Amino acid sequence: MNCKSMTAVLAAMIAFAGHAAADQAAPPAKPGNAKICTNCHKPDTNNLRGHWESVAMKSSSIQLKIDDRSEILRFDKGKVQVLNAPEKGDTEKMLRSIKKGHEVRIEFTEKDGVKYASVVASKPPIKLSPEEKIALPEVEKLVALGPQKGNYLLFDSRPAPRFKEGSIPTAVSLPFPEFDKNIDKLPQDKSTPIIFYCSGITCNMSPGSQKKAKALGYTNIKVFVEGMPAWLSKNYGVVTAPAMKDAYKDIPYVLLDARPSAAAEKGFIKGAVTFPAADDKALKLLPKKEMKAPVIVYDEDGKGNAAAVAKGIVKAGYTNVFVLTEGLAGWKKAQLPVETGKLAAKVTYVPKPKPGEFPMEDFKKLITSIPAGTVLVDVRNPDELGDGIIKGAVNIPADRIDQHLSEFKDKRVIAYCNTGTRAEMAYHALKAKGFTNAFFLNAKVDFDEGKPEISK
Repeated sequence: MNCKSMTAVLAAMIAFAGHAAADQAAPPAKPGNAKICTNCHKPDTNNLRGHWESVAMKSSSIQLKIDDRSEILRFDKGKVQVLNAPEKGDTEKMLRSIKKGHEVRIEFTEKDGVKYASVVASKPPIKLSPEEKIALPEVEKLVALGPQKGNYLLFDSRPAPRFKEGSIPTAVSLPFPEFDKNIDKLPQDKSTPIIFYCSGITCNMSPGSQKKAKALGYTNIKVFVEGMPAWLSKNYGVVTAPAMKDAYKDIPYVLLDARPSAAAEKGFIKGAVTFPAADDKALKLLPKKEMKAPVIVYDEDGKGNAAAVAKGIVKAGYTNVFVLTEGLAGWKKAQLPVETGKLAAKVTYVPKPKPGEFPMEDFKKLITSIPAGTVLVDVRNPDELGDGIIKGAVNIPADRIDQHLSEFKDKRVIAYCNTGTRAEMAYHALKAKGFTNAFFLNAKVDFDEGKPEISK
């Protein structure tokens, strides 16, 4: 090989190595849109789309949930623009009026690795003409009649995993993202009354399904805009045995057997509590309503007492109640395990902890003697420390946590504040910087004469 050829080969090898090093050095870009947002929106530079988690005015920080990760953004109260907020007023009032879980778009600029929100746009309600919509009372009447007597077909436009968690009775799953692959589920008669629903007033999936069905020639289509949230506020939903097994394997829930004890003990689903009536005494066994625990009720075959019990629980103000279709018979039909003997007498419900959440009881023990290698960080602002600070903790405000990273090297870091909000933001800020041994206390911390009082 002559010198000229060797030089060319060496240059190519160096270029390849350079590209390989660059590929290894650059981590994969994190998606800017939550998966559910990609059904309607393409990625947009300097924009994030996800679900609202919280706002901390004292640290001028916003927490946005994008699927399984959280993004923390800073903002200037005097400069950030808030659009479509439920309430009008000053910046704080508008930001605080956005409900947790609501879909939002945040436009941002980035400086020194920190994202600063310039626009916070809360997703507005879907706009449809009155003749395109159907209201909850009418849907309730049709569902009570059933598809044949009511002469309708009801389609759930949400993604299949959400349908598995529970749906409106008589509904058929036709996810908007897979609509074009499942048009065989639509009726052959294009004048058949069709109803689409999805996740509520801001969700585009049922209106999107309506447009697709119109394009196929269907002429009698309604959208139940309020969707699943409105239905569950007044009624129970349904779930099948295979779907329940699949959907709730990682989701804590409450399982109630609506049969008398003697019948239930002959065969029941593991974890069930005997609950033959939704009277005042029985209702006290359930978790607090604000916990929104999924409650699943079953009887022998889906034709017994489960519906009455579920209705009673809904009437008491619970909004996440479902009946197991076909009851225990459906469970057996799906070849799922059945137990015999005494059922539990007490409902036990432990919500799934958030990523990075440090158990409250363990925290109470830890603060009596903070172990070596652990840094306890109070992320409140200095002017909030007048009532006290946990002995041994260091005070670093949440919005300055990334300025003290060297102090946390090779340490376990546990953040706390007065509500848990800023502590969680500090945790996500540390996690984004590569700290794998960071945690936060998701609880209230008050001080009485300098002594910490910790509670949910």
